[in-house]
Amino acid sequence: MANISIIGGGSWGQAMALLLHRNTHKVKVWEYNEANATQLQNERRNDAFLQGIVFPPEIYFTHKMTELFTEPPQIIIYAVPSSFIRKTVQQSRPYIERAFPEKQGKKSALTAIINLAKGLEENTLKRMSEVIREELPAAFGDKICTLSGPSHAEEVARGVPTVVVVAGDNKDTLYEVRKEFSNAVFRVYSTFDLVGVEIGAAVKNIIALAAGVVDGLGFGDNTKGALLTRGLAEIKRLGMAMHADIETFSGLSGLGDLVTTAISQHSRNRYVGYQLGKGEKLEDILSKMVMVAEGVITTKNIRELKEKLQISMPITEEMFQLLFEGKDPKEAIFALMTRSLKNEAD
Repeated sequence: MANISIIGGGSWGQAMALLLHRNTHKVKVWEYNEANATQLQNERRNDAFLQGIVFPPEIYFTHKMTELFTEPPQIIIYAVPSSFIRKTVQQSRPYIERAFPEKQGKKSALTAIINLAKGLEENTLKRMSEVIREELPAAFGDKICTLSGPSHAEEVARGVPTVVVVAGDNKDTLYEVRKEFSNAVFRVYSTFDLVGVEIGAAVKNIIALAAGVVDGLGFGDNTKGALLTRGLAEIKRLGMAMHADIETFSGLSGLGDLVTTAISQHSRNRYVGYQLGKGEKLEDILSKMVMVAEGVITTKNIRELKEKLQISMPITEEMFQLLFEGKDPKEAIFALMTRSLKNEAD
């Protein structure tokens, strides 16, 4: 049994808490919103995030971050949106340093620091693991990894069979995550391609937005199939420019996550795209949502990155025009269909 601290009490933090509790671990969850934390601790549920899920009394919810570290955790999980990662890591650093003081020749009890966020940081365009690495002491650098893949919190919470991948630099850390997270309904593979996993996780949300637009406009399976295929080509193109392993994008964090997010009724990004395709305004859609659709800000960030790297990503460009420049959804799809003809591999 391991002590596990989850920083972030939204849908993913809650789902991870249930998964790890089922694996007999001692789990504590920090939630920044005090009212939500109190509700979770007292009522053992929060239907705004996970409908119908009741949490066992052994899972401890708190608004006080210090309570996550009264017993040094073996695993720390950051389950907050990408736009809050840096601030949250900065907030948690003093507690981590106090819980794990550096001592010459002494092996730290901390085995893994896991990121669940999917996106890039605005302005810096850094990947999530890069942000975490910058904000924590260098001694923890090889403990940092990212867990990703075709997985919705709602299904993980209900014990639906799910397969994901964990990416990092240290084989012992990856082995530990695989061992502690896996069970009969949740299987974890591992890879050293941290860049590929994080790029696949980020860009697929843009393609999922576009898939929602396709559905909202009432187009069919032909259109969706074409969009996902060309979307995967964009993910690969960016990944290769950033020196990722091309094989990663045929795996769980590439093709697997792309298809799942683009077709699922659980997908927040697909939902936003669907409402846009139906003619609703972006600000109105977002104002009604409790949870964050990472693909919106990711579209802006990936568009900036592809401009910097001078990479052709036409779906990303059209989604940027739709989201931030007021382009009509039908015109965006038409622009993709009427691009200059070329070889499929180009």
